[in-house]
Amino acid sequence: MGDRRSVLVLTNPHDVTADVVLRLLLARRVPVVRLDPGADLHTGASLTAMYRSGEQRGRLRTASRELDITRVRSVWVRRPSPYEGPPGLRGQDRRFASEQALWGAGGILASLPGALYVNHPWSNRAAEFKPWQLSAAQGCGFLVPSTVITDHPEEARAFVASHQGGAVYKPLWNTRYRIDGQPHSVWVREVHAVEITEAVSACPHLFQAKVDKAFDARVTAVGDRLFGIRIDSPALDWRHRQDLMTCTPVEVPEPVACAIAAYLAELRLIYGAFDFAVTASGEWYFLECNPNGQWAWQPAETTTAVALALADRLEEGTDS
Repeated sequence: MGDRRSVLVLTNPHDVTADVVLRLLLARRVPVVRLDPGADLHTGASLTAMYRSGEQRGRLRTASRELDITRVRSVWVRRPSPYEGPPGLRGQDRRFASEQALWGAGGILASLPGALYVNHPWSNRAAEFKPWQLSAAQGCGFLVPSTVITDHPEEARAFVASHQGGAVYKPLWNTRYRIDGQPHSVWVREVHAVEITEAVSACPHLFQAKVDKAFDARVTAVGDRLFGIRIDSPALDWRHRQDLMTCTPVEVPEPVACAIAAYLAELRLIYGAFDFAVTASGEWYFLECNPNGQWAWQPAETTTAVALALADRLEEGTDS
């Protein structure tokens, strides 16, 4: 029968991107258990781990599966719901339960012996800090646009004024924000020195030199397998108007591929979604790397290739 160890997929029930890979694994007869720990552990699922000298045991039980947590070949950390505690609890009781679930269940699921993580949840979280992304990118050989992160209005104004080619503002984190009760996204936008007020002192802000780009590029990395697409869009931030963009495959230059490999190793990632601004002369400027970025929106051939690469990696587990 071969290796019957399971792949554990941590994601929410509405994650259609995960479904693409799960169908491939099921077609290969790879056992799969899907869990949304932030929700399922309050609706019938249970998780137990036991530790003593020389031994670790545990069981995950869901409505349809029972899993020996020492027999997990790989864990795909996709888009699980946050740990928010049982809906019947309120106030400090719910906060207490939420934090115990994060540090308890979350800790168990992040320390399964012998399992390969794509990516490990702690690596994902650490790799989401943009200052570390920029620092690591420089050390790994990427071209990085001149950037300042500051809560000092004068520093911000001086930085923006010093870049004759323009500067942009981008948030350091996609914090949930509502205006008149409606969700509101903060997109990358061009900024001028006269617009910067004392409000900058409320928190750190990221300002970056505007790259005179010919196009954007997204490189989806699954280990050493890279899938590049060129994005042509009239918008400064192509995510803002995805209906206006066109995507075509693009070759990843060897120096960029080498820098990506170094970056993944430095940040202990297997998967990464890298964004670049590419100039007319062929310079690839690193903008960011989302360690858990979406990929199923790309052209069909790229989406299929990424799904196959992820399925291969999850099936291989730690044997590769």
